[in-house]
Amino acid sequence: MNIEDIRNYCLAKPLATEDSAFGPDGILFRVYNKIFAYIDLDRPDLVVTKCDPDYAITLRDKYNGIRGAWHWNKKYWNKVMFDTDVPDELVYELIDHSLSEVLKKLPKKTQTAYAELTKH
Repeated sequence: MNIEDIRNYCLAKPLATEDSAFGPDGILFRVYNKIFAYIDLDRPDLVVTKCDPDYAITLRDKYNGIRGAWHWNKKYWNKVMFDTDVPDELVYELIDHSLSEVLKKLPKKTQTAYAELTKH
């Protein structure tokens, strides 16, 4: 697993965009202008994703490669390290989970519109 795989996966999500709002050393991935993933170019061995707080604790207890994300609200954001005890499939699942966490905070009309995009 590498950051290019993660970048491609994130950008394959409907309406996903990327930017460097935090500076040139990182890439933010957004849907509806809401962040769902972050890659730190100085740390190409991990991705930061949003997570349900209870699930975040469970994941951190189970995997050495998942920890609270530095400089992010650790209640909601995990750093997920590649080439550790975290399976590649789980990394992708956590990106999907992060996107779901972001979408569920949006207005119902927006959630419905996004769901329609994913049906096609």
